Amino acid sequence: MISFRPLAADDMAVLHEWLALPHVSQWWGEPETRAQVEAHYLTMIAPESTTRGYIASSAGHSIGFLQSYVVKDSGDGWWEQETDPGARGIDQFLANAEQLDRGLGSAMVRTFVDELLRDPSVSLVQADPSPDNVRAIRSYARAGFVAQREVTTPDGRALLMVRRR
Repeated sequence: MISFRPLAADDMAVLHEWLALPHVSQWWGEPETRAQVEAHYLTMIAPESTTRGYIASSAGHSIGFLQSYVVKDSGDGWWEQETDPGARGIDQFLANAEQLDRGLGSAMVRTFVDELLRDPSVSLVQADPSPDNVRAIRSYARAGFVAQREVTTPDGRALLMVRRR
């Protein structure tokens, strides 16, 4: 059983630690200072934000982080051609390296996306892992995502993957 709760201000210390872990920073970028993490991720708590952060838990233990966002008008050069107001994007990671390659990430993504798709206004969910991130691509595929095409994002090359309603 995997559950999700909204990201809170009290999560900033652990999120900062997680983002600095080698298996996370390899794909999420160089670790930021605690103040930078707070400045970036606390915006997800604001009511007007179209990006939301979540802490995933299993068996009473925090296992990872997910964020979902409205794709259309996401700004900063992201998805400028998107016209579907129901498209959502996600990003995620498992916090514990020893839990990788055991199906937990796929289960976390599948459960999270199932919840997103319960909202009738959500038409599809997309992810954009690096084409070099074989583990993430495999995880998204197991969670029902289908690779569409390689795209160029503000973060570089990505494989656009989509799961439709």
